[in-house]
Amino acid sequence: HLEGSGGGSVQVGGSLRLSCAASEPTFSSYSMAWFRQAPGSEREFVASITWNGETTDYADAVRGRFTISRDNTENTASLQMDSLKPEDTALYYCAAKYFRASYIAGEYDYWGPGTQVTVSS
Repeated sequence: HLEGSGGGSVQVGGSLRLSCAASEPTFSSYSMAWFRQAPGSEREFVASITWNGETTDYADAVRGRFTISRDNTENTASLQMDSLKPEDTALYYCAAKYFRASYIAGEYDYWGPGTQVTVSS
């Protein structure tokens, strides 16, 4: 079970931090990722972090602005979003995949319910 939080509304250039809490006791065995879906668009990869936190990956659209992290002692993953743009507006989902990370949504085992991020100019 994944529970996301931290969404909201912000102006262009602002920051938000999303969090994802897992109730799964083997959280440290799962790679974590964030995906997003804007109205009328398909769900797209945003960022991922491996089970041990050693490797991260980002979509080109967010690289250098977003930072994914995790705390295996707290069973949480976070997405720090800086320099937000209107095109970042979407419903953001955290997801968990056993062991290896991926940018493919269909490969993830568990999904959070989504949290809305709105960036206005």
